[in-house]
Amino acid sequence: MISATAMLGALAQDTRLSVFRLLVPAGRDGTPAGELARSLGVPHNTLSSHLAILGHAGLIASRREGRSIRYRVDFAGVRALLAFLMEDCCQGRQEVCAPALDSVLAGCCD
Repeated sequence: MISATAMLGALAQDTRLSVFRLLVPAGRDGTPAGELARSLGVPHNTLSSHLAILGHAGLIASRREGRSIRYRVDFAGVRALLAFLMEDCCQGRQEVCAPALDSVLAGCCD
């Protein structure tokens, strides 16, 4: 697994966090890069760098559609990060972690 530090570091920048926040509600369908750039008012080359960082951190995935690239949240990566944070905070106490983690992930990140 990619480290939680890399994931949190990727989200610790305003533009990348904004990209992530736009992609979450888009679900599995994702959003084309051009639409993300327009929504955020970010130049395409700058956005490309941010998307690469989020991708390397395991938070987003991409697929080519003709001349366009569509990005979506990598919900498996998000689940892994949330699980790590919950388990670390609960200090291995399964009886505390399991209900909280189940609640956080219920209906999310499909």
